[in-house]
Amino acid sequence: MRLMGDVGHLIVSVAAFLGAHSLSNWKPLRAPIEARYGKQGFYLGYSVVSTALLVWVIAAALNSPTVVVWEQQPWMRWVPPLVMPVACLFWVLGLAQPNPFSIGLGGAGYDPARPGIVRLTRHPIIWGLGLWSGAHILPNGHLAGLLLFTPLFLLCLMGARILDAKRRRSLGEAHWRAMADLAIFEPHALLTELGWKRILGGLALYPVLLWLHPMVIGLSPLP
Repeated sequence: MRLMGDVGHLIVSVAAFLGAHSLSNWKPLRAPIEARYGKQGFYLGYSVVSTALLVWVIAAALNSPTVVVWEQQPWMRWVPPLVMPVACLFWVLGLAQPNPFSIGLGGAGYDPARPGIVRLTRHPIIWGLGLWSGAHILPNGHLAGLLLFTPLFLLCLMGARILDAKRRRSLGEAHWRAMADLAIFEPHALLTELGWKRILGGLALYPVLLWLHPMVIGLSPLP
């Protein structure tokens, strides 16, 4: 009973997190909130709720019993340390500039002639979250780990397509396509527009997460 109760708690928390994401697109709920507080107010509130629910999911996973699905191999522990620096770059670069295509600071101030990280992907924050969750699936081959990371990874895979469809509708197909066509991948232009300060900021986030990981999760992330 204790086993099922702890796993059930994790399942409920994951369902609540995914449910909140689905409800954020439900017009009868979203429209009145945006009418009263504006889009920025809605996104701020959603970010707070989403973060709180993610903390709940992680706490429930940490308190769940260990039910092994596959045994961890030594090489699997190398996957997160190798992938996470790239995820950190996507997070910082995605939050450091306006982006009308995806989650982040919004589109105000976005310069289509200098798309920055959008030259690489329209959804840098989602890519970062996908890399984070995907990299943690292999070394966490237990039930709690799979219930935590697999839904988040799948949500990231679907999220880019969902956001593209939403932005096409809200921006208009012609305007969306015109901006997307300008965001051509050119390595030199990409590095110039990102700037070394942003790149170094993304890389600097990684050692901070390494330092916090044992205190928050209780385990060293290093092999």
